[in-house]
Amino acid sequence: MQYSADGQSDGTATVQFPRPGFLASVFRDLGAEEDRQPDGAATARPGGGPSGDGASGAARPEPGLDGPDGPGRPGSAEAGPDEAVAAHARAATLTHHRTLTVQAEHDRLADLLRRAALPVSAMDFESQLRHYQPRPYPADGPAAEAESEPRWEDFAPVEPPVADPESGPSRRLLDSGYQRELAQARLTHQRALREWRTRRAEAGNPDADESRRAHEAAEEARARVVREYNESLEECRRAYRLAEPAAVESLLERALAAAETTTQDLPASCRAVFRPLTRTAVLDLDLPPLDLVPSLTGYRLSPGGDIVPVPRADADRATDYLRLVARLALRALQAADAVDTDEILAGVVLNGWLRDPATAEPLCLVSVDADRDALARTRLLPPGTPYEERDDEGVYADAEQDEALVRLRQLGAAVTPDPYDRAGVQPAARTGATVPAAADLSANEFAHLVRELLTRGGIAQWSVRLRGPAGLVATGEGAPGSALPGRWVVWASRDTASIGVEQIETLAEAVGEESAERGLRLTTGRFAEEVLDLTAAESHRHIHLIDGDGVRELAHTHLGLPVATGS
Repeated sequence: MQYSADGQSDGTATVQFPRPGFLASVFRDLGAEEDRQPDGAATARPGGGPSGDGASGAARPEPGLDGPDGPGRPGSAEAGPDEAVAAHARAATLTHHRTLTVQAEHDRLADLLRRAALPVSAMDFESQLRHYQPRPYPADGPAAEAESEPRWEDFAPVEPPVADPESGPSRRLLDSGYQRELAQARLTHQRALREWRTRRAEAGNPDADESRRAHEAAEEARARVVREYNESLEECRRAYRLAEPAAVESLLERALAAAETTTQDLPASCRAVFRPLTRTAVLDLDLPPLDLVPSLTGYRLSPGGDIVPVPRADADRATDYLRLVARLALRALQAADAVDTDEILAGVVLNGWLRDPATAEPLCLVSVDADRDALARTRLLPPGTPYEERDDEGVYADAEQDEALVRLRQLGAAVTPDPYDRAGVQPAARTGATVPAAADLSANEFAHLVRELLTRGGIAQWSVRLRGPAGLVATGEGAPGSALPGRWVVWASRDTASIGVEQIETLAEAVGEESAERGLRLTTGRFAEEVLDLTAAESHRHIHLIDGDGVRELAHTHLGLPVATGS
């Protein structure tokens, strides 16, 4: 503050700035404009300093602070390290976000594994029945027919107790609370009485009668729809019990579609084909794409500042995909087994196909050939909690220890060792022509066909000793009065080449070792001329032969169904 000669203040003040360029830098940062004073003086503005000293208005920066070489300015020598730190921070943030994206993919896969292991509900005929529940007419109350006129006695409030027995009713008239209850009860009674009279008046109204008739007609239509649906369902059930292919396939595909509801976001449709010749359902399961399993574990920042992806091991990625495939296959098998309450199916064949748009032919990655007994003995899905995450293995488990894969292999499934290497497996059976060929049948199907033909021919007490993809060896007992009496050793196979003498000699030795009376050599091919001559001899009269033509005749005679033997 400045003072005059007499010691009084003249109203002006002098401000001392710490540095010449301090105020100018503040205004620059705030974006202030030049402010002209009435006397022509100007305050500081961005890029300029005080103009009262007659200077040109340019700021006089203090060396080392506001000049080109001062710290914190773009042109300073220390701006390079600061910019490098900011770039490194941005790269680290981007690396973190990309790693979170990869982690979300791993979480989605773990969620799919959990949901794919959930047990399915049986979609049998009983569960598909519909039930009709009639809806009452809206104007009808709970007791409209027996409704009577509202009585005052039902609405009157309870009278207050009398303190003095000798006092009269006039004492209650002086109770204000009782008078309020009495007035409210009269209003309620009058309202109920008006509503009752209105309902009685509307009962004879033509519009109300028409509305009631429309309601009853709609209810009859609803009941008819439910009745017709249940009747059609019962027709399908009768056709299913007769093993008609259309009915069996329709029921199976309904059950398979219902099993997919827990993983609707996962493309894994399944189609069913039923072969009445062997009473076997062949399921074609479309497997999810390979890129569903994450190929990375995350991202890291290199010492040079580059964002580098961290790939997963190929074995771990293949294991995760096979775990998902195993759960989808077991779920389809469980759905087919649960829906077959009438035990029409003798077995189920499931083929898992990887369909790549880049290739013309699909690739089979898993194939299961399970008969009814194997399905009944095997718990298809883990009991209790379908998925448990253990601390020692994280989200994923080793393929050899995964329970779904273990149970799938217990069914004799063929599983690809490496799906990403496009290593396929041979399908257990194929769905092709209308008349199935013996070569297209699975091992269980062929065994079931041979047993069915010979059982109906007279051989009982069937016991399979050896079974493989090419055929089987079994023993059986024929009733004394049947067409095939005594104890038999049966050797059945699917052959394209002619059967030679060596196999007949081997069968004769097996007959002696089993203490059997006769031997039967069945083939879908033909026998060589030497075999026919040998069995005509007295020493081999106990060996009987059935070739491909005989198999076709037996199938037509006992099953009423054709089969192509390829002979």
